[in-house]
Amino acid sequence: MPAVAGRWAFYCGCKRPLASSLARGRRIVGQAARQAVRQAVATAATASPTGSCCGCGAGTPAPSSRAWSPTTWRMWLHASQEEPTMLIECDATLLDDIQKHLKIYKIRRKVDISLCPDLFVWAVLPSEQSIDASSDLEASGKKVLVCTRDPRTDAMGWRLVLSKIDSPLDVIPESRLGDIQDYHRHRYKIGIAEGVKDLPSGEAIPLESNLVYMNGISFTKGCYIGQELTARTHYTGVIRKRLMPIQLDNSLPPGNVPEKAQIITESGKLAGRFRNYEGDVGLALIRLAYANEPLHVLTTGDVRVWLRASMPNWWPKDEKNK
Repeated sequence: MPAVAGRWAFYCGCKRPLASSLARGRRIVGQAARQAVRQAVATAATASPTGSCCGCGAGTPAPSSRAWSPTTWRMWLHASQEEPTMLIECDATLLDDIQKHLKIYKIRRKVDISLCPDLFVWAVLPSEQSIDASSDLEASGKKVLVCTRDPRTDAMGWRLVLSKIDSPLDVIPESRLGDIQDYHRHRYKIGIAEGVKDLPSGEAIPLESNLVYMNGISFTKGCYIGQELTARTHYTGVIRKRLMPIQLDNSLPPGNVPEKAQIITESGKLAGRFRNYEGDVGLALIRLAYANEPLHVLTTGDVRVWLRASMPNWWPKDEKNK
């Protein structure tokens, strides 16, 4: 990592085939673009809520439906002298699926849907020395296509869209470049799930995945599949499991923990399921009744690794005080 001291760190996953939403976006052009995408997103919500920077709502899955993560796609309006444009940031592994889905609901509207291989999406994160993560980002120059705060939480900083030939170091003063592993560690530490690795298709439930905390669910928009169940669960407040950040006692190499590994309490009770990790931090779906107890998971070599679950600071205070 370049030793360029600064307040902001940049991470870009476009150059690596990772299941991260730091991927090439899609551009949707045309006067009917907004209406077409709103309809497509509302229908895609048959799987799971979809976070959006331009206010499109989301829904909840049927048990066997595809799970779109809160960062499966995000949309930005981009000013253009020719036509109104929407840029969609999405999980790199779902490019084909999302493109097919959007084309289904395009119908006969005059909307062009295409990849944007000439654009990179950068995560602009506050450095560890920065105290105020909610402060404004100073991005200067005509090179910036989009610069917007990450809608999930202030701790995730900003999203920056540039041409692939441009460097964020030329746009954001006092910054340095990071790598994708540091980006994952950052979001795992604060409990942010992203992509199909953290939110498996057909398994991730919106409210258990904290999407309501990340502006990923609308309770005021029109009907969508699963709306009644999602709303009823939300307003009754009965959520027994949540996706939580975990701290492992030991740093583990990639692939050392089986997928969906059981998380067990000291007394042998099932406390949850392991989701993903990077080094000694990760995410797990934890039963809240056992969240404060000593927990452990078995590696692929049947080695017991102890872990601790925690409630992120950005969660609502009433949830943390339960």
